[in-house]
Amino acid sequence: FFRNDPSHALYILKEGKVSLNIDMKDKFEILTTIKPGTAFGDNALLENTQRIYSAVVITDKADIFVVPQVNIFEIFADYPKVQAKMMMSLSEIYNSYTVNLFTAYKSSFGFFNLGQAYLNS
Repeated sequence: FFRNDPSHALYILKEGKVSLNIDMKDKFEILTTIKPGTAFGDNALLENTQRIYSAVVITDKADIFVVPQVNIFEIFADYPKVQAKMMMSLSEIYNSYTVNLFTAYKSSFGFFNLGQAYLNS
């Protein structure tokens, strides 16, 4: 998927590698490389969201499980404990992203405006 695509599915990589990228001035910057057993596209757990990065398979072959958003929401409706665990996991992921963002900001000597990360859309 590409940045700004609708977030209609969660993906779990079974085999291969996938890079998560952000496009900067007609170039892609790699954010991370996903390895087997890892989920990505996690903002599909939230309604009405768009992809904030692009995901590209970087191996000759990849096996990826696709969990459609509609199925995720059905599971959440039928099993609130699963929803609670998923939301806790999502919170932990976003906390890790925030820690990494602050660490990058501190190591860059403030060369970008961290306040922009907290603007309301």
